[in-house]
Amino acid sequence: MSRTNSALIRFAVLLIGLSVGFNATIQAQEDDNLEIFDYTDPQDYEIGGIKVTGAFFSDETALIGVSGLAVGDKIRIPGYDIPRALRNLWRLRLFTDVQILQEKKIGDVIFLEYIVQERPRLSRFSYKGVKKSFHDDLNDEVNRYLLKGGIVTEDIKVNAAESIRAFFVEKGFLDTRVAVEEINDTSRVNAVRLVFDVNQNDKIKVKNIFFSGNTAVKSRRLRKEMETKEKRRFLTGSKFIAEEYDADQDAIIAFYNKIGYRDARIVQDSSWRNEKGELVLQIDLAEGTQYFFRDIAFKGNSIYETQQLEEVLGIVSGDVYNQELLETRLSFSQDGRDVSTLYMDNGYLFFRADPIETAIEGDSIDLEIRIFEGPQATIDKVTIAGNDRTHEHVIRRELRTRPGDKFSRSDIIRSQRQIINLNYFNPENLGINTPVNPNRGTVDIEYTVEEKPSDQLELSAGWGGQRRVIGTLGVTFNNFSLRNITNRKAWHPLPQGDGQRVSLRAQTNGDFYQSYNISFTEPWLGGKKPTSLTVAGFYNRFTNGASKNNPDAYQSFNITQFSVSVGTRLRWPDDNFVSRTGVNIQTLNLQNWSLFNVFRSDDGQVVRGGYYNNFSITQTLARNTVNDPLFPKEGSNISLSVQFTPPYSVFDDKNYADLPPEDRYRWLEYHKWRFDAEWYATLVGKLVLKAQTKFGVIGSYNNEIGTSPFERFQLGGDGINNQQFGYAGVDIISSRGYEIADFPGNTIGNGQEVATPLYSKLTFELRYPLSLNPSSTIYVLAFAQGANAWRNGRDFNPFELQRSVGGGVRVFLPMFGTLGFDYGIGIDKTGPRTLQNMGDFNIILGFEPE
Repeated sequence: MSRTNSALIRFAVLLIGLSVGFNATIQAQEDDNLEIFDYTDPQDYEIGGIKVTGAFFSDETALIGVSGLAVGDKIRIPGYDIPRALRNLWRLRLFTDVQILQEKKIGDVIFLEYIVQERPRLSRFSYKGVKKSFHDDLNDEVNRYLLKGGIVTEDIKVNAAESIRAFFVEKGFLDTRVAVEEINDTSRVNAVRLVFDVNQNDKIKVKNIFFSGNTAVKSRRLRKEMETKEKRRFLTGSKFIAEEYDADQDAIIAFYNKIGYRDARIVQDSSWRNEKGELVLQIDLAEGTQYFFRDIAFKGNSIYETQQLEEVLGIVSGDVYNQELLETRLSFSQDGRDVSTLYMDNGYLFFRADPIETAIEGDSIDLEIRIFEGPQATIDKVTIAGNDRTHEHVIRRELRTRPGDKFSRSDIIRSQRQIINLNYFNPENLGINTPVNPNRGTVDIEYTVEEKPSDQLELSAGWGGQRRVIGTLGVTFNNFSLRNITNRKAWHPLPQGDGQRVSLRAQTNGDFYQSYNISFTEPWLGGKKPTSLTVAGFYNRFTNGASKNNPDAYQSFNITQFSVSVGTRLRWPDDNFVSRTGVNIQTLNLQNWSLFNVFRSDDGQVVRGGYYNNFSITQTLARNTVNDPLFPKEGSNISLSVQFTPPYSVFDDKNYADLPPEDRYRWLEYHKWRFDAEWYATLVGKLVLKAQTKFGVIGSYNNEIGTSPFERFQLGGDGINNQQFGYAGVDIISSRGYEIADFPGNTIGNGQEVATPLYSKLTFELRYPLSLNPSSTIYVLAFAQGANAWRNGRDFNPFELQRSVGGGVRVFLPMFGTLGFDYGIGIDKTGPRTLQNMGDFNIILGFEPE
């Protein structure tokens, strides 16, 4: 058969098909008489009118416009005009049926009717076979495709069902099946509701992960690089997630690259199910050759000598080739040891270092690191945005980046830390942008902050044992503005934004105990230097509840203190150091006091009465590099303080040994030393290690007077008494898992508790955050701790510590401070070795105890 005849036959079949399709669509609606159009004699008509039937939700005018036909148009029947209009309406995908009919015909004027059947609209959807805890997450998935009141199509239903399936697959339910049931909703016109019937089936575990081709690295070591884990008896996290598995393969190759196998690749990977339906993975590797660095040369450096660059790089000939280490040592190492930081801290923002492989011989690689130093960049503008409460000068005075200075990457990092440590802004959303103007050789520094609540309200009630319920009301304004206190427009609800701190606190349980505290801190005295001024005062009153009219039975203990301290940021050894000097004036008044037998002289005499003066000076030297005060991830905080009184006894010739306590300690004299240090380091992911050590000792000037019965230390408990009975003449040091009486140094005959002049404490904590949201920072912790107290220096032994282990949780709420609890188990407790006897709960309210 010729090509011409074949083409004619196909054309004839096409004409017949068009004729049949058109006859099924165009009909005359004049009674029951159908007009048959003659396809051999097409006629031209003018459209006299178009009406639309069946469109409840669609705009009729819009449908007519989309069809391409309009009143007054000339069309040919039979012809291509009507089929083209049908195609245009079908393309909208709004209908399940579309017809174009002849309504009537008057001469050569024809009237058309569009009859459409709209797709159903969604009224609602629900789930079947799914726990309610998943509904919110599934709604987020489904709402990407379904819209209430929107059109329901098969594609939309398939996409929504697949999204649900993918959600459960990601959680390890690889055999999840989702069916969609469409049900007419009789309460609405042309509406349906969808029911997603989900069958999760069993979670698929990864039974085995096999490797082949690995001779240099054991399979067990490669599995450690993977998030996908094999099923183990005590391991439930062996689910298979395709995205994680793909990332695992990249991690395996990255590991090989670190140990010199830069040509390593995965030849193929495969998976199958065993007879139990568990997943088995197979990864075939080609390791290649292990490479080593040989000659490393620098080219283009004029600012720094090659020897200095080599020391910073820290890679020598013979080291295993490690591309990641090379890139880290050239640019942006976490510890600041990299060539880029060396240049950028000196203003060379346009610096670039390009490592070029110049030779590969056998297993050795020669490198040439080509340095482009460029000009020094100067800071042009420093802008701050997002501070809607804190005044700009409060932020700007903490910055190390100032207009006109040379650009320094370290100064930007330090400025970031200083802003975070203000504790006024969300550390997760602190943004720093550095737009560069290469033509001018300048760079702008743009800081973007997000304010968070910083004021705190303390409203609590705690059980004080025999001293009844203790009520506490306290407020702390951490971003106060004293200069705007007379400006009513600045009260929102209080004047704020200048970074000053005001604290008011009151505690009482009626006649037994009352406490009133007030303090004010100006962090930048004068506004030009980081010199802080703190003025504080408190009054505490303890009684046994007896009437004052009965002096023999009435007992009381009153403390009044006023203090002023000044802190200065030092420049040497570096500006992380702070020096603080304080002057404290305190009076202690005891009358028949015997409720707390902690005040004892070295010879065992109990101090029950008298009026005592405690005038002391405190000097503290501290260094703080902690990056975030709420959840530190790195840095340290170390302080050494000494509190001392004048040596009054040097200036007189009294025989203090023969004086009663109320005369011997009329003017307290002592020197008190404290050393506190804590370090933070991120171990892996978000897991943080905290290591802490504390030491305290109080000494005397005169052996006849001995150690002061006040200002000593009492070890044990949760430290909450330091908050409820704070400033009670002793420092209460918490020790999780132990009560005060559990430490031999804290007790004397008949189990009476005393305060000691010497203590030591060592703590290790593992912390993991559950939420770093500034509105509620939450983390859990596990700890190991050792502590002890001694009544004299002769008994001191830093290795004789009462050990404890346990765990806890912390919740920081901006309005209430730190809330949480610990459960500690005292390993070295005496008595029955039961969990009830060895374990103790510790409560944390407002702030971390000592």
